[in-house]
Amino acid sequence: MGEIKVSPDYNWFRSTVPLKKIIVDDDDSKIWSLYDAGPRSIRCPLIFLPPVSGTADVFFRQILALTGWGYRVIALQYPVYWDHLEFCDGFRKLLDHLQLDKVHLFGASLGGFLAQKFAEYTHKSPRVHSLILCNSFSDTSIFNQTWTANSFWLMPAFMLKKIVLGNFSSGPVDPVMADAIDFMVDRVFDQSALSTEAKEEMYKLYPNARRAHLKTGGNFPYLCRSAEVNLYVQIHLLQFHGTKYAAIDPSMVSAEELEVQKGNLSISQEEQ
Repeated sequence: MGEIKVSPDYNWFRSTVPLKKIIVDDDDSKIWSLYDAGPRSIRCPLIFLPPVSGTADVFFRQILALTGWGYRVIALQYPVYWDHLEFCDGFRKLLDHLQLDKVHLFGASLGGFLAQKFAEYTHKSPRVHSLILCNSFSDTSIFNQTWTANSFWLMPAFMLKKIVLGNFSSGPVDPVMADAIDFMVDRVFDQSALSTEAKEEMYKLYPNARRAHLKTGGNFPYLCRSAEVNLYVQIHLLQFHGTKYAAIDPSMVSAEELEVQKGNLSISQEEQ
């Protein structure tokens, strides 16, 4: 079974897209790491926020595909913040440093929670033009752990990996999903398998939001079902084409292509 981290696509990504380090806080230990790819002329890019303790490279398949189609994409890896208000202040400073007034956010799991909090934090002077939430939640109580949570930092890596793997299905898993789980376990402790209650709560909070349901993909569809995720991202961003909030280089979108995409969007809306 091949592994994502040694795949040609991942190696190509690591060799062609530089990882940048940025400090925006007075505390020099708080370092933002990010991949910024695509046309710099785009002032309202799509920013990916990873799962808890996640690394920016988990979105490498979105970066490769979307930038190839003319989008500007930024994937972040945030420093340690101890509450969401501190994170929001740091993220605001990062956007100021990058000279970005507004952005589109794609948040996975905890990244989605933080994206929602940042949208709330900046509601008086909005910095978030649109949100895409993937396996996310609105209440961190779903992360309540047993007594073992306080001792995670004492455990050796092999024991932590065993705990993480225990959160996933023990039944048959297709090879692509297995690769995605293995790739994430090497980088992240991420309890993103949401309960039905957590999903229903999100539906109540966003009753008018458009939903994209993947029949398969598990907890990390951006890795193991990247083509479908990328398609849904493009459909979402289509509505901003031709405006100052477009995340794509206008020269990359022909009038004919726009009409085709609008037709696809209409079909997708009718199916929903």
